[in-house]
Amino acid sequence: MTVKSQARTSAKPGMPGNRTASSRLLLVLGILFVAAALRAPFTSVGPLLGLIRDDLGLSNTLAGFITTLPLLAFALLSPFAPQLARRFGLANVLLLAMLTLAAGILLRSAAGSVAFFTGTALIGLAIAVCNVLLPGLIKGRFPARIGLMTGMYTVSMNLCAAAASGFSVPLAGQAGLGWRGTLSLWFVIALLAILFWLPQMKGFVQGSGSHAAKSSLNVWKSPLAWQVTLFMGLQSLLYYVLISWFSVILGERGMSAGHAGWILSLMQLAQLPFTFFVPLLAGRMKNQRSLVLITSILFLIGILGIWLGSTAWMALWAVCIGIAGGFAFGLAMMFFSLRTRTVQEASELSGMAQSVGYLLAAMGPALFGLLHDATDSWNLPLGLLAAAAVLLCAAGLGAGRDRQVGGLSQ
Repeated sequence: MTVKSQARTSAKPGMPGNRTASSRLLLVLGILFVAAALRAPFTSVGPLLGLIRDDLGLSNTLAGFITTLPLLAFALLSPFAPQLARRFGLANVLLLAMLTLAAGILLRSAAGSVAFFTGTALIGLAIAVCNVLLPGLIKGRFPARIGLMTGMYTVSMNLCAAAASGFSVPLAGQAGLGWRGTLSLWFVIALLAILFWLPQMKGFVQGSGSHAAKSSLNVWKSPLAWQVTLFMGLQSLLYYVLISWFSVILGERGMSAGHAGWILSLMQLAQLPFTFFVPLLAGRMKNQRSLVLITSILFLIGILGIWLGSTAWMALWAVCIGIAGGFAFGLAMMFFSLRTRTVQEASELSGMAQSVGYLLAAMGPALFGLLHDATDSWNLPLGLLAAAAVLLCAAGLGAGRDRQVGGLSQ
């Protein structure tokens, strides 16, 4: 038997080592387009919320529920995504999720308020599945390049999210697309994700293999898993509270709406390079506790600056928060892979952490606003936000240890 024929007979279908350069490239592109489709349909809504509310005749309560509904969907479905992948196959479930996302985007812009909320719910369910399964997919397919691939897909996700936030109003207004046309544009990204994912269907072992193999570990009983979960939840809460209320706080401090919007954009742009570099760095470190400390210190500087500092320095506080957010999100995504031994465990931990995390994120903005209304001041809400940054540090120092879920010493 020749060396070439021996290599062919020993090859196992669906394993990373047997993929050609072109098939690996297609897989990378598939992951990047899936990631790009996971935030834009969500972040494009906020700038258009007033137009949507007025056109559909919604109350302010229902309008606020537009941003809460996808987060609730993330929280409710995330724990079940690994079981779906184990039963029906990872590639099948991801393809179905992207088809659901595309259908939700079109339905959301099709007719009245019922179609809008139904489409929004479908979008949330689809994103929840992909959020959970992508870290496990990367761990299984790129075990030697987890940091690089995690960095690439988080940058793709956040860059597209920032673009959606920035271009929604000009597209709806100056370009004359209206809110329906603008929101439906993101169907193109979902369609590209589907097209790039279709070639992967034959490269995965469907319904079996390493991802589908059932793990005996119950991550919900693991102290380390809870530390990772709290880190994920607290960084989500900090991000969504600040995204929701930062501009309002600046407006009450006398800043113009245009200037406040620029500061908010600066905060989001500041995080982009760090969502790429932090996973790369984290993957090369024995433990990530020093990165956790940097994250929490930057969050504290930014929050205390907003609370107690001068408005003349708001750009600096925004940059500190943006960098901290890039650190926190990159670390959270890496913990799913670094703190687990198998692809299935990574998916289980991702599902647990994102379920609790997005539930906290869904409650955070409403609680923040409620505390402001009750006290007629930002002091208590911002003080509690600073306390959340301290708790983030405590959870992260535990999650950043060189341990794995299910190990003898967690």
